[in-house]
Amino acid sequence: MSTPTTAPATDAASAETTAQAHGVELTEVAATKVRTLLEQEGRDDLRLRIAVQPGGCSGLIYQLYFDERELDGDAVRDFTGVEVVVDKMSAPYLDGATIDFADTIEKQGFTIDNPNAGSSCACGDSFS
Repeated sequence: MSTPTTAPATDAASAETTAQAHGVELTEVAATKVRTLLEQEGRDDLRLRIAVQPGGCSGLIYQLYFDERELDGDAVRDFTGVEVVVDKMSAPYLDGATIDFADTIEKQGFTIDNPNAGSSCACGDSFS
């Protein structure tokens, strides 16, 4: 009789480590805004997803949206109850980036400060 094999506990631990691997930061101001938006939607099953896609006048654009999906290779970090998700293709472009929220006369909305962006367009929506 053979006994079924199970994955060692270290595999689960390394999977957890991988899931926490992205280097995107979320400021407390941005986390508070995300929580407020989720409360307004009446949803507690959504996460904030940030991704990089081809497009824009500088070559790459940010996508920031709420998502309930869990994709293979996603990296997730929790910021006081707000989960931020980055897909495996976007993670290298976003390592060290900080998401903030501005609410001033000049600008209102989420901002992304990304040290990996070599240049950006005048509108600030795309980078290379």
